[in-house]
Amino acid sequence: MSHRQDATNTCSTERVAVVGAGIMGRGIAQLFATAGARVSLVDSTPEAASAGRDRIAADLRRAAERRASRSDASSADDEVESAELVLGRIRVAELDEAVADATAVIEAVPEILDLKRDLLADVARTAPAEALLTTNTSALPITSIAAGLPQPERLVGLHFFNPVHRMRLVEVIAGLASAEDSVLRARDLCERAGKTTVRVVDRPGFVASRVNVLIGNEAFRMLTEGVATADEIDIALTHGLNHPMGPFELIDLVGLDTRLSVLRSLHASLGDRFRPDPTHVSLVEAGRLGRKTGRGVYTYDDTGRRVAP
Repeated sequence: MSHRQDATNTCSTERVAVVGAGIMGRGIAQLFATAGARVSLVDSTPEAASAGRDRIAADLRRAAERRASRSDASSADDEVESAELVLGRIRVAELDEAVADATAVIEAVPEILDLKRDLLADVARTAPAEALLTTNTSALPITSIAAGLPQPERLVGLHFFNPVHRMRLVEVIAGLASAEDSVLRARDLCERAGKTTVRVVDRPGFVASRVNVLIGNEAFRMLTEGVATADEIDIALTHGLNHPMGPFELIDLVGLDTRLSVLRSLHASLGDRFRPDPTHVSLVEAGRLGRKTGRGVYTYDDTGRRVAP
């Protein structure tokens, strides 16, 4: 394990292309911009990328306001200026433009193997030969993703955790073909951005997801069996086991569809103990995907705050 360090301008020499402006991509872009990197944010359309940058701006503004409320007036001005400086390091770009001079590319599109493989093949054709290529995934095999690249040794897996700005860990996954230099560069990049890294072998679910989805699936089973309400299960794990948030709070944050995709992948590769609970499946089929749709296990208002049952 390698430990985090102070991340003030520690990535100022980096040009990071983040491909995917969803919740994970936005968090990764904000992380590296905060650490001083110049960040290019890409999505399937310029409008989607711009919307992602706007969400980052709102998150930075809220964080600055919270810090400012605990400071004097002069410090409050500094907080706002700092947030604007971070946002100024993030630009919206098309894929080819973003990766053309990148020192590192972090792909953060949905957990669909063919989508990641095809996208990274496009990236590899345009990015400089010396650029670090990474894929952010919580469960997909890095070796399979890399199989679509002309130089699979360039690719390393990263598993950031949501919310990216708060969660310290990044799992760094070496695929079968990943070059040792690429793995070391990926760890160094994440550590300079303030993260703690662990190196993980390319096995289904890596470490954290393999344990975490079992907890979430068992929570759904208890809900289905009527052992306790969702809120009571969350309270039991936060107060009894000192988890920072309950399993249902976390699933709503990550997205029920995203978690179900991971579960199905692990069920296929590791067997019946990862079989998704029917309640989870039903919620996804009903379009209740969590905070991003306003309703998952819990219900949320337009600001993303949970509405009391």
